[in-house]
Amino acid sequence: MDSAPQQKEAEPAGAQSVDRALGLLSSIARAGGSAVSINYLLEQSGLSRPTVRRMLLALIRAGLVEQDADSRSYALGPESYVIGLMANRRFDLLDLAIDSLMALARDSEDTCFLSIRRGAYSVCLHREDGPFPIRTHALQAGQSHPLGVGAGAMAILAALPDAQVEEVIADTAQALATGYPGYTPDLLREHVEETRARGWSANPGLYLPNSWAVGIAIIGPGGEPIGALSVAALDTRMQPERQHQIADLLKREKRSVEAKLNRKLAFKNPSTA
Repeated sequence: MDSAPQQKEAEPAGAQSVDRALGLLSSIARAGGSAVSINYLLEQSGLSRPTVRRMLLALIRAGLVEQDADSRSYALGPESYVIGLMANRRFDLLDLAIDSLMALARDSEDTCFLSIRRGAYSVCLHREDGPFPIRTHALQAGQSHPLGVGAGAMAILAALPDAQVEEVIADTAQALATGYPGYTPDLLREHVEETRARGWSANPGLYLPNSWAVGIAIIGPGGEPIGALSVAALDTRMQPERQHQIADLLKREKRSVEAKLNRKLAFKNPSTA
């Protein structure tokens, strides 16, 4: 009779361990392929050193993480690569969006980006330059920013429910304070409301003074934001009238990407079509 209560008490602890391990795996993945130190993971996770070390050993045993023998730093392991390939076959957003990125670069003549959501962060999948590329390295493939930082990341944040918006702001508070001092919680909330009212986001040089951008969220079949398309240019090429023109281009390609995504998932799951 005592076994049932004991099992119920053990479940939250087990789930918490899984959450912590997956959080560490995400922190390593966000490094864009570079190895990270245990101190970095301690800072990112807020966990104790023994806990982080225990979780890392479990991830190493699973092949999801590997440790460099010389530097003692941690990187994604071979099993992560296999899982990534399987996910890529199932859901390759870049493959679905590459034609739209090329169309955006052609028609806007500016620099276009595809980003995806990874928890409380946005990761750039691809950058496509038009004839007038913006001369900045603020966003390259593999780089990430907290949701809300940049036009694409703001478009994703604004597409989330209010409760999740607040969770993201809380989860990224330290990263924003240290790396993006201009992005306060109140500013993010204000831009979320503006983005929802317009239907697209605008970044008026908040991260880099001369780099302005417009973005729009890509919505998955379940109604959740899975990524974003954005166009960046010098401020002289992003006056209010042209922002609306770029937004129209983004809306056009958003519809195209979402239609392709729906067709692909329907083909893979005919029973749910």
